[in-house]
Amino acid sequence: MTAGRVDDGRGPLDPDPTSGSGAGAGAGAKEGDNTAGLGDRAGFRSGFVTVVGRPNVGKSTLVNRMLGSKVSITSASPNTTRTRVRGILEGDGYQGVIVDTPGIHRPRSALGERLNDTASAALDDVDVCILVVDATSTIGPGDRFVASRLPAGSIVVVNKLDRATRPQLLGQLARAAEQLGLERAEYFPVSARTGDGVAELVDHVVALLPPGPRYYPAGTVRDVPDAFHLGELVREQLLRVARDELPHSIACRVTEWDPPYVRCEILVERESQKAIVVGRKGAVLKAAGTAARRSLPEGTYLDLVVKVERDWQRRPDVIERMGY
Repeated sequence: MTAGRVDDGRGPLDPDPTSGSGAGAGAGAKEGDNTAGLGDRAGFRSGFVTVVGRPNVGKSTLVNRMLGSKVSITSASPNTTRTRVRGILEGDGYQGVIVDTPGIHRPRSALGERLNDTASAALDDVDVCILVVDATSTIGPGDRFVASRLPAGSIVVVNKLDRATRPQLLGQLARAAEQLGLERAEYFPVSARTGDGVAELVDHVVALLPPGPRYYPAGTVRDVPDAFHLGELVREQLLRVARDELPHSIACRVTEWDPPYVRCEILVERESQKAIVVGRKGAVLKAAGTAARRSLPEGTYLDLVVKVERDWQRRPDVIERMGY
C-alpha cells in the first residue's frame, strides 16, 4: 500500500459525505423522495433532461457547459463517466435537471455492463432526451443503437463544431437526419469545448420543459454526494497524468471523511499500474492530490492511498463497493 499526502494546514469541510453540493434532500426527486413541489408556483416549469451517446462524444463537457459549472469530470479517455450525474439548470420560472450518463458501448467487462445499464436506466421517466454525436466521426451502429432507444422528438446535438470543417458539419447533419431514425428531432451543431451554439441549445431545452415543481432548492449545483464528487476529481487528475496507460483500471472512492482529514482510496488492477499511479518518488500521486485539493476548502488534509484489487472491473462485488 502506498500513500501520498497533500497538506496545507487545517480548514472546514462539509461533515456529511452523503450530502450533495447544496442538494439537500433533492436527490432523486422523481424517484419518490419528498422534494417535489419545493418552491412550486403557478407557471413554473421543470423536468429531467438526459444526455446520452456513444463514449467520447463530449457528453460531460456539454453538460458542464450547459450548466456553467463543473459537475462531471472529463478526460480524453472513453467511458470517463461511470454513474448518472445530475446537475441543476435553473433560471427565472424554470428548473431543469440535466443527467449526464456513461457512454453506451459494447461491454467487455462487468463494469462495462454496469455502465450500459446505468445509461439505459437514465432514459426512463425523463422529459427531454439529448443524443450527442461527434461532428468529426461517421454515424455508426453505436449511434443508431442509442437513437433507437429514444423518442422520435429527441434533440440531436452534433458536437465538436470547433474541430469540423463546414462541409464536414453539413454532411454530418444530413447523415444524422437520414440515418438516426428520429423523425421529429431538432438538430443543434455545437462546440461544448468553446460554448459555440450551446446557448441556443439551452434555450430550446428550457422551452421543452413541462409545467412542474421545483425539485431542488434554489442554488443547488449538483445532486452528487460531496465525497463521491471528490473521488471523481482525484480520478480525473490521475487520468490526465496517466493518459493512455490505465484509464479503465483506475477507480477512486473516499473511505474516510473526518474534516479536515479526508482519505481517498485509489484502486488499480496490477502492481505495475500502482507504480504508474504513484510515479517516481510519488510525483504523480502528489500532482493529482494537489490538483484535486483546489476544489476543497483551504487546509484540507487529503490522504491518497493506492491499492491493488486484481481484475476489479470483472468483479461485481468490487464494482458495487465503488458505487458504480
